[in-house]
Amino acid sequence: MYNLLIALAVGIAIALGVKLAGFSIWAGIVPGILAFFITFILLARWVSKRVQVLMESVQKEFQGQAANQKEALQRVDRAVKILEQGLVYDKWQIMVGPEIHAQIGMLKYMAKDLDGASVHFSKSSPRNYMAKAMQGALHYQRKEQPAMEAAFEAAVKTGKKESIVWAVYAWCLVQLKEKDKALRVLARAVETNPSDEKLKSSLSQLQNDKRLKMKPYEPTWWQFGLEAPPTPVMGGGGGGRRVQFITRR
Repeated sequence: MYNLLIALAVGIAIALGVKLAGFSIWAGIVPGILAFFITFILLARWVSKRVQVLMESVQKEFQGQAANQKEALQRVDRAVKILEQGLVYDKWQIMVGPEIHAQIGMLKYMAKDLDGASVHFSKSSPRNYMAKAMQGALHYQRKEQPAMEAAFEAAVKTGKKESIVWAVYAWCLVQLKEKDKALRVLARAVETNPSDEKLKSSLSQLQNDKRLKMKPYEPTWWQFGLEAPPTPVMGGGGGGRRVQFITRR
């Protein structure tokens, strides 16, 4: 990463400068280390601010309700192009590239570009639980159950407090006639989130041989595109499909 190499070079330069000034090399270690950390932090903030500007531009693309599906897809295309500009910082700071790939993957997934989404999900940050959950949903649609379960397991590992992630995982398993696995997933979810009434209700529904209802998880549920929402919505208000863009450091 460029910022790490630059910070290291500055630290070494300071340490050698102290040595050349006639002091012991040991006298230059402390100021060299301080220079390294200060430079690294300043460069990290510089990159973070530029990525944040891009994220804010993407958020602006989705302000207000799209007039129709064509406009919604055009917004997605513009947002993807904005995010792609941030990939230049992948060589500067650790995890910036994978997080941007996660955001692009989610946008392409919601635009039904599953091939494009799959490419970016494969490069995405494993810490982005929503991207991993959508990747799991993508594998479900392709009937790739082992890959689906692996993606959802990654999602519930980092998003263990997010009920929607557990619920979508269980829903996909139920559709695949894997009710026992779904029950185990929801049992783990309730154990992890003992005060979450939505998860408790979902577990009870399956235990009583009832249909797993996803209404409590709306509107986030519609982002996964596994059921048709009551009205066509994407990228705007009104409880439609929306993605939260979070810069993870």
